[in-house]
Formats: sequence, C-alpha cells, structure tokens
Amino acid sequence: MSAVADHLHVKSSPAVKLQAVPLRTGAEYLRSLDDGRAVFVDGERVRNVTTHPAFAEGAKSAAQLYDIAADPAMRERMTYTSPTSGGPVLRAYQIPRSHADLRAKRLASETWSEASFGLMGRTPDHVAGFFAGYAAVPEVFAAGGKQYAENVVAFYEHLRENHLWTTYAIVPPQIDRAKPGHLQSDPTLYAGVVKEKSGGIVVSGAQQLATAGVYSDYLYLSCIHPLQPGDENFAIGVAIPMNAEGLRLYPRRPFALQATSTFDYPLSSRFDESDCFVVLDNVFIPWEKVFIYRNLEVCRDQWWKTPSHSYGNLQAQARYATKLRFMIGLAKRMNELTGNDGVPPVQVQMGELAALVATVETMLEAQETRATIDANGVVWPCKSTLYAVMALQSENNPRMIEIIRELTGAAMISMPSSVKDLDSPVTAPDMERYMASGKAGARERIALMRMAWDFIGSEFGNRHQQYEKFYGGASFIVKQNMYRNYDFKRATDLVQRALDLPE
Repeated sequence: MSAVADHLHVKSSPAVKLQAVPLRTGAEYLRSLDDGRAVFVDGERVRNVTTHPAFAEGAKSAAQLYDIAADPAMRERMTYTSPTSGGPVLRAYQIPRSHADLRAKRLASETWSEASFGLMGRTPDHVAGFFAGYAAVPEVFAAGGKQYAENVVAFYEHLRENHLWTTYAIVPPQIDRAKPGHLQSDPTLYAGVVKEKSGGIVVSGAQQLATAGVYSDYLYLSCIHPLQPGDENFAIGVAIPMNAEGLRLYPRRPFALQATSTFDYPLSSRFDESDCFVVLDNVFIPWEKVFIYRNLEVCRDQWWKTPSHSYGNLQAQARYATKLRFMIGLAKRMNELTGNDGVPPVQVQMGELAALVATVETMLEAQETRATIDANGVVWPCKSTLYAVMALQSENNPRMIEIIRELTGAAMISMPSSVKDLDSPVTAPDMERYMASGKAGARERIALMRMAWDFIGSEFGNRHQQYEKFYGGASFIVKQNMYRNYDFKRATDLVQRALDLPE
C-alpha cells in the first residue's frame, strides 16, 4: 500500500515493487500523439498533430519538456524516486512531505517554464499537481464511495509511473449562464452523464477549455463552477483518453497558421498551446476511470478540501513569474538598444515594472515558506499567499503591458513588413541604414522588436492578455477565495484590543 493511501486504507499499489518505466523522451512522446485523436481545424479533421502546420512546432516545444526531464544531468531537478517502482518519475507528481519537497516541485516547474519563456501554461506539471492533491487526501473522494478514492489513487499512480500528460476541461460552455445546467433548453448541452452501464458510464455534452488538449494523453473532465440540486449529472470527475471514441477537440484559431516565419513571429510559431473546446458524443468511461459520480459535494470539495488547487496553481505562478521575467527582460533590452536605459523617466517606469514582477516572485516563494503540514504529513502551500497574488493578477498584468507599450512608443509598429526586407538586395540597404540602433545592427534590433510585438500586439500576445486576466476564473471568484482564506480574526482581535484600552 502506498503512502498516499495509508490513512484511508484504500487499495493501491502492491507491496512488491513494480518494474519502473523509463523516463519518456521527446521522440517517444511525439510518436504517442499519432493515436487517432479527433482534432478539427477549419472544418477538417487533423490527421496527425505532430505534422499539421497548426500544431507541429508546438508539439516540438512540448516534446522538449520530456527531453529536459529525461536528461541524466537534470535527474535531481526534474524527478524523484517512485514509492512503488523505485524508478525516477516526474517531480510534478510528488506529494510534498516537507517544505524542501515543495520547493523542489516549484523549481522543476520553473525549469520547464523557462523552456517556453512562461508562454505555455498547461504543461504536464499543471494537472499533475491536481492529481497529486487528490491522491494526498483521497478521503474526499471516498465520501461518494470508497471505490472512487481507490480509483483516483490508482489513476494518479498510473499517470506518475508512465510520465503522462493530463489536461482538464472544468467549465461549462457559455450558452445560457442565467440557468443551471439541468434547466438549459437541452439538458445534455453541458458535459454530463446520460447513461449508466454495468461496466461504466456514458457522457455527452460540451465543456471548456482544454488548453493543450491536442498535446495531452488524457482529459480530466469535471466542473469547478457551482452546481445546484438538479445538476447531479454534471457533478462528475472522470479521466478520458484523448483518442476516445466520441471525443472531439475544436481548437480556437491556431496562431501558428498565421506565423509566416520564425523571425517575424518567434513566439506564435513555437509556443501556441491551443485552447480547445471539447465535445463528447456518447463517450464511454469505464468505472475505474470514474472518481466522482453524480455528487455535488465531492465535485465541489475536490478543489478546496484537497491541496489540488494549491499544487496546480503553485505551478501556474511559477510559470507566470517566469513569463514576467521574460517580459521585463524584453523591456530592458529594448531600452538598451534605443539608448533610453539611462533616462530617469524610463528608469521610473522600469522600477514600477520591476516592483510588480518582484511581488509575484516573492509571493510565489512565500507559498513555500508559509506552507502548512496536515495531520497526515502532507504539505499544503499557503492559500492566502496564493490567492492574494492571483487576485491581483488580472489587474496588474494589464498595467505591466501598458508600461511596455509606453516604453516602446512607435518602435514595434514602425518595423518593415517581414524578414524578406532584410534579405532583399533592393530593400536591405535602407533596412541597414535606418533600422539599426546606436548599439545594434538592423537585424538584431528588428528581431527584438518583432519578439516584443509577438508578445504584446499579435493575436498570440492578445490571447495571453486574455488568458492572464481570467487565469483563476473571474476576478470576483479569486477575491472570494482570498476572503475565505485570510486571517480576519487576527485583524479584528487587534481592533478589539484597541477598543478595550482603558479610558
């Protein structure tokens, strides 16, 4: 029996050590994606996401993550020893038992984030954190039946031992938000149970937003929105292989298709993780892949009574901090190339930007230093610190983007039409003469400005601004999470002490 399930006595791994599965390489990962999954772009089914121009470069960026983890030089950073097989497994699946373990998880996430400059958010370590949180407190799932706790622990261990990638779709589609799911014009519009069989259940409907769905092995389908009595069919938690019959993925507009070259679109061309709308058409799910079944309370409690939301968002904040370091690095390089770096007003704006970036960095680390350990020895990141920084993210991110826009002025929109202007003998002389800066040649300066535009002004860049604004859900939801986790008693006790002072 594994340590994650000791206190619940659920069925788990056998006492005999399982044979370790070698760490997955990038090449093995890419081969696994050619599995018949149903992905549709421009009205047509994609035959292979690893070769389609909308996804090929993103798939290569994703494969690089597995090569990083499989590198023997990165063994300590990216892996830990499996408690069941004794082999190395992704540190993303580690259930932390000490503050050092929690820090190690964060450092592994930072390493993967740096590979995409913080631009790919739903990498394998995100939902891995959620399942580590589920397996850490399986009794939450046992409230719906002991078998569901056994299922979630077994699936967590399957993911961990095979180094797999899971994404999730946990928000109902925006059809009629004035009504709960069971009162929609068609009660099967939202993803939910439509039939029960002896071997499992059948699910139909739609759900959003499976970011990186085209690159994942599994979809975790559940619901994070509040559900009402009558919504029991939607109160589920199930795992579905991405190539399951009846599962269809509809990615939003793939930005890589508009990326004419890696020079002109250095980010869009490589790091579009493809948010996907999910349609399920009578998808069969065996009972062993069912963790929550028609249970409103468990569907709600999975997020808040386990450390799942905290682990997943520890990764998210590590990714965001990396992205902000990239952002401020872009601004610094642009100032240096234009000769503005020493100008006092520019330094003031850069100081404000640095203050906002440093706030995210230090709040990320505070989740570790202020973490708590529960009665079962499981470390929980500090929730008040997490929700404090998430609550400000939707407001601070636009301010940071605005600062960079002010710093660059017209520089990003006075660039030539494409890299061909640098290569053509007709236009290259003008480019070299007028597009250079005092510290760099035309090609170097244009490359930097192209990258800045791709980060801020392109479709890819604007998707990221929308993404960060609603990363933790609507801002009022995140602020309510903050309200529930702040120590108001300590604050009001101070007020009472002041009121109790003698006259």
